[in-house]
Amino acid sequence: MRQSCTHFIAITFFLINNEAMPEKNNGIKNNNGSPKENKNGLVEQGVSSKPKYKFLFVSWESLSGDLAWQIQKGGHEVKIYIKNPDDADVYEGFLERVPDWRAAVNWADIVVFDDVGFGSQADSLRKNGKLVVGGSVYTDRLEEDREFGQHEMKRLGLLTLSHWDFSDYDQALKFINENPGRYVYKPSGSVPSDWKSLLFLSKEEDGKDLYEIISHNKKMLEKKIKQFQLQKYASGVEVAVGAFFNGKEFIMPINVNFEHKKLFPGDIGPFTGEMGTLMYWSGPNTIFNATLAKMGGELAQSGYTGYVDINCIANTRGIYPLEFTMRLGYPTISIQMEGILNECGEFLHAIAAGERYELKTKKGFQIGVVCAVPPFPYDDRSEMNIYRDSSVLFKKPSNEGIHLGDIKFVDGDWRIAGNTGYALVVTGSGQTVDDARRQAYTRIDNIILQNMFYRTDIGLNWNQDSDKLQTWGYLY
Repeated sequence: MRQSCTHFIAITFFLINNEAMPEKNNGIKNNNGSPKENKNGLVEQGVSSKPKYKFLFVSWESLSGDLAWQIQKGGHEVKIYIKNPDDADVYEGFLERVPDWRAAVNWADIVVFDDVGFGSQADSLRKNGKLVVGGSVYTDRLEEDREFGQHEMKRLGLLTLSHWDFSDYDQALKFINENPGRYVYKPSGSVPSDWKSLLFLSKEEDGKDLYEIISHNKKMLEKKIKQFQLQKYASGVEVAVGAFFNGKEFIMPINVNFEHKKLFPGDIGPFTGEMGTLMYWSGPNTIFNATLAKMGGELAQSGYTGYVDINCIANTRGIYPLEFTMRLGYPTISIQMEGILNECGEFLHAIAAGERYELKTKKGFQIGVVCAVPPFPYDDRSEMNIYRDSSVLFKKPSNEGIHLGDIKFVDGDWRIAGNTGYALVVTGSGQTVDDARRQAYTRIDNIILQNMFYRTDIGLNWNQDSDKLQTWGYLY
């Protein structure tokens, strides 16, 4: 992911127009000469005459507000439900909140479940004829139960790494002693989604470093993580492939993406879920055909509609899928909107209705960078009290490529909301990785937010990673 691609890459990219985010009043006028602004003080974009729908977003926590906001700006009606009381002020001034999502189902044309854990509700609504974007019981289990996910991969012919599931830490320590090697420790079972990122990677060939980590933290881990997996470590290029699914088939093009999961540049520090991503859109390639394509039949049988992603390690021996993401990704969906130029509401309605759809995407690359303030990525309410309600300002009157994190609109300003410090996702696009990086980081330079931090190296490994993937024949 280095700064630019210095060689020809035989990948088919798809060309589309760019749908810019609304900007603050920058001199654009109505026919009567006055600025045309919406209720957030942002310039409205042109609204098409195509059908408009009512969207109900259902969330455990504040995740998909940026997508909901983009759909609302497309002229659709949007309501959101967020269960977490800590997110009570998130999206205030942007979106209408409802206290009970079930009471709003009859109002909605489309219900969007933006996380795992809603599979049974989604299945029930689909059975009753409601259009749904989101999970199913089957796809929830694929993501939440690592053992089941790996079993399904193997059953369907995907190349999997050896793994062993445990609920007894002493047994795991004995296993490492008797089977020296490099392993990855992964929480599994019913643990909170953010705990899934608590990974321990062995760096020593005999696994003694992992043995010491587990041994010295055994009492703490036994209380917090009851089930876990040891997976054989594989070196190579970490790459993910994803696509939207309409309940019957995948919608082309696919999305190839490279996540940056650790907090600091150079992949140093704790796992955060994701600090930024480089991506591009492509026709089906070897990575897709060897992994995600084989899941199509099972996804259709489950009735799933939405986005599907498989994270993989690729090396000279093959493509090894690691885990499923059976939902919209964050910040993935915001970065994808930088490259998808269909109207988002129309697109989601089409896949919820099981329709074939021509997804038009930009040629080139998209970059997304997570911008945060303390206490992110930790939970520290006293620290959060310092930053909550801080204004997000722009040096120039433009917020193009600026996507909502935990933000509200109060007294004419965007302000920090919630308890996470996850403030914004800033995106850019371009013909080359260099171009996309330049646009994204130029947009970040336009933001004024005290003590904001972000990774400065998103996409820098592209040259090295793409060289390897092309040499191995996986990008064609």
